[in-house]
Amino acid sequence: MNIVRPTLVLNKTTCLQNIELMFEKAKRHKLLFRPHFKTHQSLVVGSWFKNLGVNCISVSSVSMAEFFANNGWNDITIAIPFNIHEVEELNKLTQTATINILADNITTVLSLKGKLTNETGIYIKISTGYNRTGISSISYTRIDALLEAIKLNPKLKFKGFLLHSGHSYKARSRNEVQNIQFNTIQKVSKLKRHYIKKYPDLKISTGDTPTCSISENYQGIDEIRPGNFVFYDLIQHAIGACNIDDIAVRMHCPVISKQPHRNEIIIYGGAIHFSKDWIQNIDGKPNFGRIVISKNNEKVLLRNSSYLYSLSQEHGILKVTSKEFKQINIGDIVEIIPVHSCLTAQAMGKYITTKGEEITMMRCI
Repeated sequence: MNIVRPTLVLNKTTCLQNIELMFEKAKRHKLLFRPHFKTHQSLVVGSWFKNLGVNCISVSSVSMAEFFANNGWNDITIAIPFNIHEVEELNKLTQTATINILADNITTVLSLKGKLTNETGIYIKISTGYNRTGISSISYTRIDALLEAIKLNPKLKFKGFLLHSGHSYKARSRNEVQNIQFNTIQKVSKLKRHYIKKYPDLKISTGDTPTCSISENYQGIDEIRPGNFVFYDLIQHAIGACNIDDIAVRMHCPVISKQPHRNEIIIYGGAIHFSKDWIQNIDGKPNFGRIVISKNNEKVLLRNSSYLYSLSQEHGILKVTSKEFKQINIGDIVEIIPVHSCLTAQAMGKYITTKGEEITMMRCI
């Protein structure tokens, strides 16, 4: 590969291993595997799922649903509370595909009455601790009111309860993640028992990568929707959801300057390439990425004391030791393991495999 500017590089072998491991885990636990495609947003990577027999997916927007529906995917959950301004687009989608939407309020559901032209699945969004969107799992009065509103619309088909334990991303140990999963299962199991007699076909769908990667407890859960696992990143590594070798993407950046009085290496690669997500480094400062350099024709991961510690629009600043400073030269290509692969991929819009195959994403096609 001839890298001349910031380039996101995907290790296809690692990515395929991540996909297969999660696929086999779902199969082992008799769960429907509905991977979230917001991380890779790619037809090529999507085909790697399809090769395993995956036919159902999750997305994070109506436009993403349109993209994948137009390219052969016909069972899609739009895993974000529905935007009532996109009813026309939703109706076009449901002409040829099975589409599920989410709601956590009566206003959204009532706004759809008389406007849907085809059957549309609907999940009620439940919050089990993340508290971004969703109804508390014990708020039966609110849930009952929403179910009654759904009944008023003959085009809506209640599918079940959907949740996302996004607070697992703030965990920093496998035990923390296990505890979050245990508490989630306690809540949704009670919720399921409360409604299963009246709605015997209801499904419980959950989807965060940390619990899906770590936990082996899925009691009461019918479907998983992880997305970030396809690439993983430093956040997942900090949580304990993956090993460094499981992270399938690295940003390759040219070295453009050296500042010897500060032992700082300047790379061409900034916030517009990485995003500005960070994790706390061992010295307490923001860490925007781990550094990999080439040494004696081998890839060497530098210690945590050396890291990408500052980002501006186009610039990145690496803090390194005196010894490492001498090993890195202007014109070298260093590799940075990103903190958040979803946003990094979104910022870049495309990536290439280690074999040189260019993979375009949704917004670039």
